[in-house]
Amino acid sequence: MAEKYYFTVGLEIHAELSTKTKMFCACKNNPDEERPNVNICPVCMAHPGALPVANKKAIENVIKVGLAIDGKIADFSEFDRKNYFYPDIPKGYQISQYKYPIVSGGSLAGFDITRVHLEEDTGTNKHFEGDPEGKNISYGAGFSLIDFNRAGVPLMELVTEAHTFESAEETAKVATKFAKELQLVLWYLDVSEANMEKGEMRVEANISVSKEKNKLGTKIEVKNLNSFRSVERAIKYEFDRIVGLLEDGKENKIIQETRGWDEGKQTTFSQRKKESSEDYRYFPDPDLPKMYLHGKFSAKGGPASGWDLEKMKKELPELPEAKRARYREDFDIKDEDIEVFVNDPSLALWFEEVAKTLKEKEKIKIASNYITTDFVGIKKLNAKAKMPSANNFSELITLVSENKISSRGAKIVLGIIVVNDISPLKIVTENNLLQSSDEGALKEIVEKIMKESSEVVASYKGGKENAIMSLVGKVIKESGGSANPQVVIKLLKEMLARP
Repeated sequence: MAEKYYFTVGLEIHAELSTKTKMFCACKNNPDEERPNVNICPVCMAHPGALPVANKKAIENVIKVGLAIDGKIADFSEFDRKNYFYPDIPKGYQISQYKYPIVSGGSLAGFDITRVHLEEDTGTNKHFEGDPEGKNISYGAGFSLIDFNRAGVPLMELVTEAHTFESAEETAKVATKFAKELQLVLWYLDVSEANMEKGEMRVEANISVSKEKNKLGTKIEVKNLNSFRSVERAIKYEFDRIVGLLEDGKENKIIQETRGWDEGKQTTFSQRKKESSEDYRYFPDPDLPKMYLHGKFSAKGGPASGWDLEKMKKELPELPEAKRARYREDFDIKDEDIEVFVNDPSLALWFEEVAKTLKEKEKIKIASNYITTDFVGIKKLNAKAKMPSANNFSELITLVSENKISSRGAKIVLGIIVVNDISPLKIVTENNLLQSSDEGALKEIVEKIMKESSEVVASYKGGKENAIMSLVGKVIKESGGSANPQVVIKLLKEMLARP
């Protein structure tokens, strides 16, 4: 690049909330329903005269998110009508929030949050290629159908502040990190499954490129980002595309628009001109009452009045960043291991039970390594593998830490106890896997191997220190695999040092 550019990104993330019913009606909220148009009713299908009623649990879930990110929870809030027409919106408008969102401010993973508000999801468009043989002319060249099962599902939208970076790569990575962290927070709070493959969490990126640090370029929104890999690649691709136009002097071709992400082609494509808030003609929904969520005005009533925010804050679970800090402090394990546990709460719970049994930090570190590498590896290959009891796994780690079994022997034992949860000590005893540390017995084997390997011995004494490992291997083989490598190395060095 000939010039210096500044890359700015702001994210809009939608997450479907885990409630039993939809946002404004009693229809089942079931993201796994495969039959089309079964979870629908006059309210979510916008039949004349049908009136919405707000889902209190959905509002509570958004408040939890607000407390988790240290946002400000509004006392007064209301729902608005966002007017636009798409076939998957039965009413011709979406019930959303505009001027008075439930949450304002907050921060997460290095991003400042602008707002978190609540709205209803749309239906799902199903596109078909039609009849390729032309036998059913009613299908034509292709057609689309709409499944309204998702229409009206409670949808949380979180909007971040714009953040500026000095490289496209850094911008894409930081944005992706934020999206991942938000997904974790939603899981820990148990407010959303946030499964991106199912569309339960969708990321949109607002990006711009400028030659001036404190000035924004033309804003472009990128949609259809349904995986973290897509988030990173789409942001990077779009930045490169914009820079390319600027470098070629085609700045006039950079217009404010919404672009989609084509996963197959790994490119963005233009969808439509970007709307402004005025285009949506927001106004308060007359069918829904005002909400007083907490504080001195909550007594006025409303469908979701009177939450005790202090009580809710105390009842929040330990969140990902707090867990990371605690694991560093209490267990002193590697950051890579910590991330494995943070991303798998059930694995983390088992690890903590093991840590309580082991008590000693050095043993806990060994346990952490075996869990995040060996156990996780076995689990990927064998779906039937289960976490053994904390006592049996701790027994295995103790055998390893005391050098009573080799790492190879430990892997064999681990492979057994994840299927049959039995005592590792019993396994190693019955299968002759205990390492021998009897220096007297091993000394005889070492002397024998040294006599048989005069060339290797001479090589070692001539300055090739790595030659000792050849002798170690021969001693262990001669012992039937029972010799403790550390003891063997100690004896070899002592005996090789003799004149």
